[in-house]
Amino acid sequence: MATLAGKLMHALQYDNCGKASATALKHVEIPIPVPKKNEVLVKVEALALNPVDWKIQTGMLRPIYPRKFPHIPGTDVAGEIVEVGHGVTKFKVGDKVVVTLNHANGGGLAEFIVASENLIVTRPPQVSAAEAASLPISGLTAHQALTQIAGINLDPGTAEVAVANILVTAASGGVGHYAVQLAKLRQNTHVTATCGARNIEFVKSLGADEVLDYTTPEGSALQSPSGRKYDVVIQCVTGIPWSTLEPNLSKNGKSENLEYLVKLVNEGKLKTAIDSKYPLSKAEDAWAKCIDGHATGKIIVEP
Repeated sequence: MATLAGKLMHALQYDNCGKASATALKHVEIPIPVPKKNEVLVKVEALALNPVDWKIQTGMLRPIYPRKFPHIPGTDVAGEIVEVGHGVTKFKVGDKVVVTLNHANGGGLAEFIVASENLIVTRPPQVSAAEAASLPISGLTAHQALTQIAGINLDPGTAEVAVANILVTAASGGVGHYAVQLAKLRQNTHVTATCGARNIEFVKSLGADEVLDYTTPEGSALQSPSGRKYDVVIQCVTGIPWSTLEPNLSKNGKSENLEYLVKLVNEGKLKTAIDSKYPLSKAEDAWAKCIDGHATGKIIVEP
């Protein structure tokens, strides 16, 4: 394929921090990035938004994120490799991949991205771009919360002596709906989950044993209907900040865990709920919906 250097692409960016605002996103035409040593150029097929994206826009993580302005937000991408830089050994042009960009530089809300090959995993053809793009932050946060913070062994073949009683709040959201499913991979796990009334059946379908409507007195008190006391609470209302988890994950750890999640999706053991999809030309509408905070599952932008 002929090099794309010097050609332009469509992207969205903002020029400063201050408040979460869809109207602050500007549509721009900028040069397609060129992959450097150990980097690949990926044509974006899907980007999944996360609450941390608009929280960075408020300035709450300055001066760490973003690193500079103007800033193209978005980190969770699925697409196809169209160019490889010098030294790339794991991937080739034509490979379908999942990419986890860093929040310092972002770059996802665009037609093309560049990424280091150690931030990329292969996407099987059975896993759609939207499903794959949904996994990095939401899936990895749920996985890390259960395995690293709570110390839960998710291996379904491991014999567990005691029942683990797990509470997952905001279980219909991006992190929550993965946390419920991952927790139920483990034998002898009882999951109580909270969500709004309209999502109760959806959360039950994910495998939750008990579901609480958070607007009821019992739900707001987080009381298990069966009177259980929780061994683990996965608090997804505000979420475990990715900025807390990311520094504690090696690049290999991210890739290995992401490969594990992609494998689960490919095997039908982990499902992604897609709340809505937007074209890149309407990405500000997707941004506004993410700020609103009531999505069931993931919000996807497709160039």
